[in-house]
Amino acid sequence: MDTRYQIDENTTRITEYQLLGKLPDPFLLNDGRRVKSPEEWAERRAEIYKTAIELQYGVQPPQPEFLEVEPLALAAIKGYLIHTGTREHPIVFRMQVILPETQGEKVPVIVDGDQCWRYHMDKEYLNAALEHGVGWVFFDRTELAHDIQHVGRGHGALYETYPDCRAGALSAWAWGYSRCVDALEKLDLPIDLDFITFCGHSRGAKATALAGALDTRARIVNPNATCAGACGCYRIHMKGECDDVPEGRSETLDDLMRNFNFWMGEGMEAYRTSEETLPFDTHFLKAMVAPRTLFISEGAGDFWSNPVGSYQTTRAAGEVFDFLGAGEHLYWYFRPGTHGHRVEDVEMLVNVILHEKYGDPVDPRMFRRPFAEPEKAWDWKSPDRA
Repeated sequence: MDTRYQIDENTTRITEYQLLGKLPDPFLLNDGRRVKSPEEWAERRAEIYKTAIELQYGVQPPQPEFLEVEPLALAAIKGYLIHTGTREHPIVFRMQVILPETQGEKVPVIVDGDQCWRYHMDKEYLNAALEHGVGWVFFDRTELAHDIQHVGRGHGALYETYPDCRAGALSAWAWGYSRCVDALEKLDLPIDLDFITFCGHSRGAKATALAGALDTRARIVNPNATCAGACGCYRIHMKGECDDVPEGRSETLDDLMRNFNFWMGEGMEAYRTSEETLPFDTHFLKAMVAPRTLFISEGAGDFWSNPVGSYQTTRAAGEVFDFLGAGEHLYWYFRPGTHGHRVEDVEMLVNVILHEKYGDPVDPRMFRRPFAEPEKAWDWKSPDRA
């Protein structure tokens, strides 16, 4: 039996579970054929792009006309200004790089767009990576698109440069991840460009998942507690409780669109109370990372993030990872506790990085499911097992 799906202990009790419809088949081509070989996956992936990306988040911002990097400070914390976008209306945003002390070795780095949240300057949080030879690259995604509830879409530097862009703020933030990689490629820093990780939390995790699906330079993609709109599951609504956490429910698409519709693609409005009719679910987005590495991290008591829905769609995406011969590159972990980006989350991400890069053992806390196994939410199999 696959040890990835074994129960650790029943710490999370699911008090209500509603499956609105089976998860759609990611291998089913639009013309009714099914993918038969890994070589055909590229064709299907291009079709999935139209729904999992353009419907969910909007038509993506264009590639920039230029990108230049201006050093601001070259001390222990290196600061830069990234100038990009168009020459006529450039976008300027900050990037910080913090690297571990090494003897000339190129190190893996974590690119994190949540610099707008102050916990990233906590020493213990930073050292959870730095002390293991992993560096940080931070930027403030809100410098690209504003994150102000109920103000509406189209506010911020990216929209000033590209006034015809109707994509949601998540797309603007994901665009920033890629521009940071562009900048790192220009800088003479001891960074292993083949081991770049994208990471973010909550709304930042939604942007992380999108950026990681789009930019194949991200060797590892780690969305942490995305809630609805990336790694949960639109078709699954749930309630749960833990011994130390009162009963709570999962975020729905209706919740998301009512409060933060400017994050998403405009087309998602039509599905806000009929998620079961969506032509995709979040396993499509997760599958777009394959055959690279995806690490989904959640809180076992973070019910708003829909831990059961996340588990189901991660398992469903695993069918694609296995089909592409990349099953060993899919990781998931449920940390005890509620919503947050904790030191323990960083420790587990660093474990994935060190395992993938150096072959270090996988932390035994990985792949521990804190709730009873739910009935499988899909009725299809990967083509090699059908």
